[in-house]
Amino acid sequence: MRILYFDVDTTRADHLSCYGYRRQTTPNMDRIAAQGVRFDNCYVSDAPCLPSRASMFTGQFGIRTGIVGHGGTAADPRCMGAARGFSTMNQRPGFIWSLRQQGYYPVSVSPFAERHAAWWFYEGWREMYNTGKSGNESAEEVVPVALDWLARHGKQDNWLLHINVWDPHTPYRAPAEFGNPFEHEPLDPWYTEALRQKQWQSWGAGSPREPAGALGARYRAGPRQPLEVASMDDYKRWVDGYDCGLRYTDMWFGRVLDALANLGVLEDTAIIVTSDHGETLGELAVIGDHQTADHITSRVPMIIRWPGQKDAGRVDRALHYQTDIAATIIELAGGKVPGHWDGRGFGAAFRTGTEEGREFLVVSQCAWSCQRSVRWAEWLSMRTFHTGLKKYPARMLYNVAEDPHLTRDLATSRPDLVLQGDRKLEEWTTAMLAGGAEDPLHTVMSEGGPYHTRGAHTEKYIQRLRDTGRGAAADFLQAHPTGLGEWIG
Repeated sequence: MRILYFDVDTTRADHLSCYGYRRQTTPNMDRIAAQGVRFDNCYVSDAPCLPSRASMFTGQFGIRTGIVGHGGTAADPRCMGAARGFSTMNQRPGFIWSLRQQGYYPVSVSPFAERHAAWWFYEGWREMYNTGKSGNESAEEVVPVALDWLARHGKQDNWLLHINVWDPHTPYRAPAEFGNPFEHEPLDPWYTEALRQKQWQSWGAGSPREPAGALGARYRAGPRQPLEVASMDDYKRWVDGYDCGLRYTDMWFGRVLDALANLGVLEDTAIIVTSDHGETLGELAVIGDHQTADHITSRVPMIIRWPGQKDAGRVDRALHYQTDIAATIIELAGGKVPGHWDGRGFGAAFRTGTEEGREFLVVSQCAWSCQRSVRWAEWLSMRTFHTGLKKYPARMLYNVAEDPHLTRDLATSRPDLVLQGDRKLEEWTTAMLAGGAEDPLHTVMSEGGPYHTRGAHTEKYIQRLRDTGRGAAADFLQAHPTGLGEWIG
């Protein structure tokens, strides 16, 4: 059998048309979803990019590997120490090595390892094609490398091809000649002018005055991405730019499907479509970035079409970590999930078309802010240890079923649910740290806070606040380096 793993960076599930989005962003992915299973509640354990893929490909959560951030100690795996063996076969196998042990020939087309100095990512691959621009390349520079490999090897059996594209990530890079298929299509009505003005008058990395996380200087603009979101027209340009990135990616995904069909192997190829994290487009006052441990950033699309599957078009609504999906793929491929993994396989349930998920999930963010959140039933309880230079309280609570865009914080009106979330978080943390390792969230805090908002970044942003007439916010951040404290302004 063959496995295609299509890995789209920075893709929020609710902007795929097969997930109910009003715009037709992903017709080719929709076709695969109609033939396979769409997972509605798949979350990465650790966001964003580096810790997310670390969890997916090692099989363990960041609290156990130590990888929860983008820089500093918590961007590298913990040293194994005296238990480290001589070769890969003596180590703890991850996702790719486990599939390789089942006879698969794994190949990756991705600049991810270079972008994040994630050299552990190379474990297990037989071939690795680095497209060489550290994640700044577009699909037309990535997918042709994969198409060339398929032309040479696609008819062979037992391969896994990982294709990693970046077009939905800022800066939005769909070529000008692609146009804007959504130019005359309206936006979802949840983001209003009143909300934009409220966020404009506030502050925070990623807010309308500093979209895409610009801190000291303004983020570079482009034809699909304005410098600021100073009007609803600017906001529409921003959302259109993101959606164009998705549609452009989907077009290239379609070319991969066509190549498999022309080779005569499409029906015999398992297809997986997913992402490393989502992207907030105004939720929690962050536009064009992935800075929080929330429902939008941590939830990712997950579509699996497996050969011989009889329940085409099924929707799985159980709670899953993305790492659970990796474990399930190993089981479906005939392997056994390594005992040290945190990911749990549900291969038997997948084969019978039933749902088997977790009671609750804990998701983490330590690159832009320091947060851990608990997701259960319809609830998301967020615990903030460092705001990432934003205006957040220490605890937030949202009903994601009724308020998926996180506009109504219910923490003060439902303290019982906040307490319930705290208890689940404490239970999970105690279990994860039972071996005595240091909590990597504490490591991040001890080294100055989230990597993207520490040191000079903070100084530059405080100066920008003063330069833009937000001196009270600058004073607050100077007095409260974590962003937590009583706000009077």
